[in-house]
Amino acid sequence: MPDPKRQKGPLTIYDVASRAGVSIASVSRVLNGQGTPRAATRERVMQAVTELGFVRDGAARALSNGLKEVVGVVFRRGDETLFEDEDESLLFIDVINRGIDVAAQRRGFDVLISSIGYNDENVTPRVAAVAGKADGLILHDRMLSASGLNRIAGTVPVVTLAGTPARGLMNVRCDNEAGMRALVHHLVADHGYGTVAYLSGRTDSPDNRARLKAFEAEAAANGAEAQAGPEWHGNYSAAGGARVINALLDEHRDLPRAIVCANDQTALGVMHALARRGIMVPQDVAVTGFDDVPVARHLHPPLTTIRQPMQELGAMAFDILYSKISTGKGDPDVVLPVQLIIRESCGCTSRISRTTAGKKDSPLTAPASSDGTGSRVFGRRFARTRDVRVDGT
Repeated sequence: MPDPKRQKGPLTIYDVASRAGVSIASVSRVLNGQGTPRAATRERVMQAVTELGFVRDGAARALSNGLKEVVGVVFRRGDETLFEDEDESLLFIDVINRGIDVAAQRRGFDVLISSIGYNDENVTPRVAAVAGKADGLILHDRMLSASGLNRIAGTVPVVTLAGTPARGLMNVRCDNEAGMRALVHHLVADHGYGTVAYLSGRTDSPDNRARLKAFEAEAAANGAEAQAGPEWHGNYSAAGGARVINALLDEHRDLPRAIVCANDQTALGVMHALARRGIMVPQDVAVTGFDDVPVARHLHPPLTTIRQPMQELGAMAFDILYSKISTGKGDPDVVLPVQLIIRESCGCTSRISRTTAGKKDSPLTAPASSDGTGSRVFGRRFARTRDVRVDGT
């Protein structure tokens, strides 16, 4: 219970130190998670905190370490009419942001989230404004030029979540190349599909360019006809995927045997458009995605896709940013593994899924290693071993 003899006014660490019978330095170390205080000291301090009902003032803590204890997160939002409720679904960006937020909370940081439209003007000043309110930035996409990124990185540490890092920046990404190669190999080598198309994301997206390059290389290596180009340009949205399919069918174009979508959102729109035209998935056209967002397993048929560790991607981005903020050091490029998730939209049957569903996912906590390019690679990569999960859900 609160001490009735304590003077009125806000509680301070001096009150906690007096109640616990320790120095204020010991209280500070316990509350800030610094050093290695004795277990008995920690217990006395936390008991005093509970008895006094003490809540540490975040502003005072920030002043003591010279930090705002805020990280800024900026993402790009779409600029076209969405499918009904598409923007309210728990999708790729949302899951990443959740990972950032959970990791930030563990360190006592808050997260400031801002969005920028694809056609917004004055992007650099807007990102700079967020940077001015934070100790560091996490950027979901390459919304700035290299020179713009360097200017921002000159004021606060910056972590990007797409492509490869620019000089002076840090980057976290998933293994786009290995994932796309595994997916195309499954469609062409395992199913025998002779024509495959890549329905792309935004053309300025580094992730999209990496996936397209791997798609074309793996299709060629397996002797399949690969279709891509302006008529297959989407924008990572369900509406964009449906628009591409409708335009092709309105022109009476023959569709390929399999359509590889840049992400799951696009695949959702493709499957919707095909169904409305009476084209069956996978009997007439196989469809695959990339990301494994929560809704993917609930589509009809369930979506074969590449699983990215989205929440871990966000958490890793924060951890690297925090390391840079607190120690001045951060990994310049971290690559996380992905996993081929086989469901029914590619042509595999639920019977096959049930008989092989005992395969376990590759652990994402394997020791880091180098891929020979200066990047840190966590877990196993498809380049060394194909990591496949057959999902019967």
